[in-house]
Amino acid sequence: MVRKLKYHEQKLLKKVDFISWKSDNNIREVKVLRKYHLQKREDYTKYNKLCGSVLSLVAKIKDLDQKDPFRIEATNKLLQKLFDLGIISSQKNLSVCEKISTSSFCRRRLPVVMVRLKMAEQIKDAVKYIEQGHVRIGPEVVMDPAFLVSRNIEDYITWANGSKIRQRVMEYNDAKDDFDLL
Repeated sequence: MVRKLKYHEQKLLKKVDFISWKSDNNIREVKVLRKYHLQKREDYTKYNKLCGSVLSLVAKIKDLDQKDPFRIEATNKLLQKLFDLGIISSQKNLSVCEKISTSSFCRRRLPVVMVRLKMAEQIKDAVKYIEQGHVRIGPEVVMDPAFLVSRNIEDYITWANGSKIRQRVMEYNDAKDDFDLL
């Protein structure tokens, strides 16, 4: 049995609409969170804000005159930066930048790149390996799955030196060194 609502409670309930709650319209957000195994919603909102700022910057650049030297320089800088980050695939023109989404940023996360490099079968496994400290980029061990990998450092992703996974891979490839046995 439910008690009768008090007057001030009834007034508050009139102001809040529980049927059309604003966070119910998050189907795309949930899909991205599941697909790329994002653990924090804040990461999704950061990527969303980045997309919005890039799109607003593209709109401001497009408003400038096409012959303006500042527009040409700003366009080249923006395209170069996004290409170096791996967000866009080519540096043709600004129309490529208009197609940027949060998934573009999620595809550059370390677990997704590891799956693409065949270091893990699933993104979930890659996240686990990263959190356990099995992955390094260059000399540094990375333990944050939200690490964004640029094109420059993509080639330096490897297993950490003391990792059991590295030892297994080296055993499998018959590349284990006698010095490693010590």
